[in-house]
Amino acid sequence: MKTKKVFALFTGLIILISLCGCAADGKSGGQTAIVSGAEGAENIPEAIGKDSRRVYVQGTSFYVGGKEIWFNGANTPWQNWNDFGGSFEEDFWDEHFRLLEEAGVNATRIWINCNGLVGVIINEDGSFGYVTDKHWEDLDRLFELAEEHKIYIMATLMSFDHFKDSNEGHENWRNMIKSSENIDGFVEGYVIPFCERYGGNEYLFSIDLMNEPDWVHENKENGQQSWDDLSNLFAREAAAIHENSEILVTVGIGCVKYNSEKYEGNKVSDEYLKSLSGNENSYLDFYSPHYYDWQKRWFGYPFDGSPEDFKLEYDRPAVIGECAVIDEEDLADRYEHAYQNGWNGVFIWTSNGVDACGGYDGMKPATTHMLDMIKEKIYPE
Repeated sequence: MKTKKVFALFTGLIILISLCGCAADGKSGGQTAIVSGAEGAENIPEAIGKDSRRVYVQGTSFYVGGKEIWFNGANTPWQNWNDFGGSFEEDFWDEHFRLLEEAGVNATRIWINCNGLVGVIINEDGSFGYVTDKHWEDLDRLFELAEEHKIYIMATLMSFDHFKDSNEGHENWRNMIKSSENIDGFVEGYVIPFCERYGGNEYLFSIDLMNEPDWVHENKENGQQSWDDLSNLFAREAAAIHENSEILVTVGIGCVKYNSEKYEGNKVSDEYLKSLSGNENSYLDFYSPHYYDWQKRWFGYPFDGSPEDFKLEYDRPAVIGECAVIDEEDLADRYEHAYQNGWNGVFIWTSNGVDACGGYDGMKPATTHMLDMIKEKIYPE
């Protein structure tokens, strides 16, 4: 997000030094959700079926019903902050999904819980507390609306905001991730019920386990939590989601620095996640790093090359999970270049103007351009 620019100015020297070191996380392979080299039309997973609108992964592409889909995406992260279990307004989401349809947007990323104070409650010792009825009721309607409007949802379950000193419940969440027992309680009390309740909705295409965990690790205000603790959470969540649904899994890494062995090591690699959980179902189905122009000087520019050029391991799909509407290059060019260079989608920040990064009017020319160019991949029939 744009707010990271200030942080980057203070940490630039550290990042430059870190470029010299690489971790050896690697990939162990063997995932059931990714079939390298498969043709989507010939290898529709039996659990899904050819008439389903469920998105699945084969090789380095997403498919629906045997046809490739490209995500002409957006972020609609919140309307009122902590909408679900808080100030959810059905009319807003209904109308905004209609506007997304009008702009040719086929997917959006929504923060299901913004800072851990509403809807999903964790006790002071980090153990799981409860989920409010209103949280479920609001989400019931959200996913119904997504299905009605045929908007695929990337549901982001947590954010670095949960861990901020300014968040009155921050110690609860910090205590949660420091204990495998507490993590398992959260998974059993919330993640699995979430999958069971909404896994049948084919327009819930993926779960993003956390928005920008980088800042939970790096920033003093977030407690500088260890990657072992953060990725242990991701590992246990990913395994549970894979074992209880067909929903795809990702993590919205804020900077490719932590999503690549070429820099600080891939903190969400198969090998690392499985080593933490001991479970072969601990893996991500696709990568979704974020990009803002402050990153360019250190980590390059994703729109002028492939995910592999951007230093991701290109063994599964990769989307750009966030990039600003208002950055200087023409946004339509960015979407088009991403498509031409093998990225599987772009999710602009944001479709509803929640901050200074721009909104719907700035987004629409780019997404309608892509609709004109590759309608058959945005809406595969």
